[in-house]
Amino acid sequence: MPSAADQTLFRDAVFATRDPHQDAVRFEGTDFTGAHAEGASFLECTLVGATLDDAHLAGSRWSECEWQRVQGVGVTLVEASVAETTMEGCRLAAVSAWGSTWRDVTVVGGKVDFLNLRGARLKDVAFVDCVVVELDLQEAVVDGLTFEGCTLQQPSFGRGTYAGLDLSGATLRSPVGLAGLKGATLSRPQVIDLADAFAAELGIVVTD
Repeated sequence: MPSAADQTLFRDAVFATRDPHQDAVRFEGTDFTGAHAEGASFLECTLVGATLDDAHLAGSRWSECEWQRVQGVGVTLVEASVAETTMEGCRLAAVSAWGSTWRDVTVVGGKVDFLNLRGARLKDVAFVDCVVVELDLQEAVVDGLTFEGCTLQQPSFGRGTYAGLDLSGATLRSPVGLAGLKGATLSRPQVIDLADAFAAELGIVVTD
């Protein structure tokens, strides 16, 4: 494993280049605050306890990577590509990932406050035992997205393709855009719990 000094030098080299390619590198406790890595490519890389505050990763490509206990506020992953990657125990906030592509990704534990996946393409993605506050899935194209043991607070939907979206394992709190969830899977108890919200969005007046 590279020393702390080596990691710092490597970090500076990575983010000084417009389109670097990094293979099988382990970043442990590395601080990427304010770093710019637009278009960078990461293959089989591991981030452990790294900090990504205000990290600019638009258009970056992550393949066969692991994120463990990564923290970050204001992370930019706009139009990034994330494939065959695991994120475990991460605490992130204000993540801009609209227009990104996710394939074979597993997110386990942790919490994300405001995850913008508007217009993203999601295939075989699983969230497990997570808390996600203000998840934006509007205009997303979903071909396999599940939430098991997750709490979704104020998720928003609409104008997307949701045939592969399975929300049956999630607790939904104050969702927005339920009327646009055509094709998605909900459990019967969820539908009953959300009946008033569905009625309100459809303009249906419910009386006793």
